[in-house]
Amino acid sequence: MQATDILILILGLGVVAFYLGRSRSMAVATPLGGIRHLHSLPSYYGAHAVAWCAVPSLVLLGLWMIFDDPIIDSIVIGALSPDAAPSDSASYNLLLNKVSNIADGILSRSGQDLALISAADHMLSLRAISRWSLTALTLSIALSGLFWGWYKVSAEFRARPAVEKVMKNLLLACACLAIFTTLGIVLSVLFESIQFFRSVPVFDFVFGLEWSPQTAIREDQVGSSGSFGAVPIFVGTLLVSAVAMFVAVPVGLMSAIYLAEYAGNNVRTYAKPALEVLAGIPTVVYGFFAALTVAPFLRDLGTSFGLAVSSESALAAGVVMGVMIIPFISSLADDVITAVPQSMRDGSLAMGATKSETVRRVVIPAALPGIVGGIMLAVSRAIGETMIVVMAAGLAAKLTANPLDSVTTVTVQIVTLLTGDQEFDSPKTLAAFALGLMLFTVTLMLNIFALHIVKKYREQYE
Repeated sequence: MQATDILILILGLGVVAFYLGRSRSMAVATPLGGIRHLHSLPSYYGAHAVAWCAVPSLVLLGLWMIFDDPIIDSIVIGALSPDAAPSDSASYNLLLNKVSNIADGILSRSGQDLALISAADHMLSLRAISRWSLTALTLSIALSGLFWGWYKVSAEFRARPAVEKVMKNLLLACACLAIFTTLGIVLSVLFESIQFFRSVPVFDFVFGLEWSPQTAIREDQVGSSGSFGAVPIFVGTLLVSAVAMFVAVPVGLMSAIYLAEYAGNNVRTYAKPALEVLAGIPTVVYGFFAALTVAPFLRDLGTSFGLAVSSESALAAGVVMGVMIIPFISSLADDVITAVPQSMRDGSLAMGATKSETVRRVVIPAALPGIVGGIMLAVSRAIGETMIVVMAAGLAAKLTANPLDSVTTVTVQIVTLLTGDQEFDSPKTLAAFALGLMLFTVTLMLNIFALHIVKKYREQYE
C-alpha cells in the first residue's frame, strides 16, 4: 500500500476506535446508573482509544517515510561491484539518479549497463518489501492500540488526564518542530553565507558601493571576479519600503480609527470586509497593476511637470506595495483600538474631553503597542515583497535616494541569483544566502525593536 492509503486507513481506524471506546464506556456506565458514575466523560474514553490507535502508527509512518529512501539508496549503491561504485559525492548522486530513473521507467532499460539494470531491479524489490513491511507494521500497531484502548475502558479509569497528557505532549512536539525548523533555516543560510564570505570579505559586501554578481567563465575576461557591494541593494530595499510605509501607515491607521470610533454598524459591516479584500489579491496582480497602470501614469505625470520619471521606478512599486499593505495595518489597528476598554473612553468624556480628544489622547496611546506591532509586521511584509518590485521597479542595482529612478531590492536579487540550474560553489550563487542572512538580521532587529516599544508602552498603560 502507498503511504497515502495507509494514512487514510489509520484515520479510518481512529474513527472506529473513538466510537468503540465511547460505546464501551456507555455500556460500562449503564449497569452502574449512568455516565455520572464514570471518572470521565464518554468522549474522553473514545479519545483515549484514538490516541492509542492512531498516534503510534502515525509516528511510525512519519519516521518510515523520512528514512525509507536514504536507507534503500545506500543499500542499492553499496551492493554495486567495486568497478561500478561511485568515487565521490557528485558521481554518487549522478549514479543514484540514473538508477532511480531506470527503476521508475523514466529511462529505457535498452542500452543500459547490466549493473545499473540489476541495481534498479534491486531498488524495486526493496521498495516493494518496504511498502509491505510498512503496511503490516502500521496496521498491527494501530489494531493493537485500538484493542488496548478499548480494553482499558472501565469506570475507575482516569481517561481525561491521560488524554490531556497526550495532547500536551503533541502540542510540545509541534512547538519543538517549529523551533527546530527555524533553527534549521538559520543554520542552512548561515553555513552557506560563511562559504560566501570566504571568497568575498564581509566589509566589501556590507559597505561596497557596486553590485555586479555576474562572474565570467575565464579569468582573462572583464569582471571575472564580480562586484558584491550590497549597499545599492540595501538602499533600494529601504527606499521602496519607505515609500510603501508613507502610503500604508497614514491610510491604514486613519481608516482603522474611523471604523473603530466613528463608523456606524452598517458602514463597518461592509467597509471592513471590503478593505480586507485587498489582502487577498495575489501580489502578481498588484505587479501587473503597478507595471501597466501606475508606472505609466507616474511617468506621464512627471513629464507634465518637467521631471524625468523612469518607466520602472521605486515610487510606482512603493505606492502599489503600500496599497497592498493597508489591510495589514488597518485590520490589526482596528482590532487593537476596539479592544481598548470602554471605561477609558467614558472617563475621558466625563472629564469634558471631546470625541476627537479622547481618541487622540486616550485611545491611541492605550492601543499604541498593538499599532506598533502591526506597523512592524507591515514593514517586514514590505521588505520581503518580491513580485511587485520585479515588475515595477526593475532589476538595476543603483545607489540612489531618488524614488523616481529604478532600483532593486534584496528579495529580487535573491530570486535572480537562484533562478535556473545553479551550483552552490560560486560566489555568484552563494551571494543569495548572504543577502538572505542580512534580510533575516534586519527583520530580527525590527522585531526586537517592536517588542521593546510594546513592552515600554504596555507597562505604562496597563
